[in-house]
Amino acid sequence: MAYDEDLADRIRELLGTQRGVEERRMFGGLAFLINGNMSVCVSGQGGLMVRVPRDDTEKLLVREHVEPMVMAGRETRGWLRVSVDGVKTKRQLQSWVTRGVDYAKSFPAK
Repeated sequence: MAYDEDLADRIRELLGTQRGVEERRMFGGLAFLINGNMSVCVSGQGGLMVRVPRDDTEKLLVREHVEPMVMAGRETRGWLRVSVDGVKTKRQLQSWVTRGVDYAKSFPAK
């Protein structure tokens, strides 16, 4: 399944003219990198993958429409999958994009 182009456009709109943004096809989707660090990814399986601090993973999993990201049968701590229903509104999407971008900015540029 191809990633959701509309969702990618909505993220582009939110990121606007922010510096250091790069797009790269990854994981069957489209990743948005900030200064070379992944922040969010429009998933090829639908919805959004969001990079979060590992210590925040458990508390964020209690939110509606959020589940752990699983790759190769293993849960990937520090990454969450947010379903399409969890990013329907601009406010919902903004919250997740901001969370992923802020965390990516906490790392040194690559």
